[in-house]
Amino acid sequence: MSIEECFKIGYVAKTHGLKGEVTVVFENDFEIDELTSLFAEMNGSLVPYFIETLSDRGDKSFIKFESIDSLTAAENIKGKSLYLPKSSRAKLKRGEFYDDEVVGFSVEDESLGYLGLVKEIQSQGLNRILIIQGNKEILAPINSPFVVSVNKTKRLIKLRLPEGYLDI
Repeated sequence: MSIEECFKIGYVAKTHGLKGEVTVVFENDFEIDELTSLFAEMNGSLVPYFIETLSDRGDKSFIKFESIDSLTAAENIKGKSLYLPKSSRAKLKRGEFYDDEVVGFSVEDESLGYLGLVKEIQSQGLNRILIIQGNKEILAPINSPFVVSVNKTKRLIKLRLPEGYLDI
């Protein structure tokens, strides 16, 4: 499985205990209880790991993988990014999108025209912010009434920013 076929769900923050358990920080919202395996990025490739036990503690989780039975083995995956196949995601309604899907999309404003490309999406509390890279970096909220449409086929996001928004 390639990285392009997957989405990042988090990373291994540190080891936990002496028997190979690790602390994982999840960056995306999904059903953690249904996880049976995931992929870790190792030297540019994705390596599958099967979950032996998992305990969720809110902002972090403790995972014991089947093939990792010592502190030394757990140290080898510390800091590694963790992925799941995109095919495992829930199907979204029309006009909805996952944040990583729109990176690289063109962004246009109804009155200003082309603004740039989506560089990333950041979460700031309950607000999600679109980071647009054009002549200058633009931060725009991702919620109505600002987002007019998202066209995945054309890889285009249309915005309706308030007059003077870019002058701030």
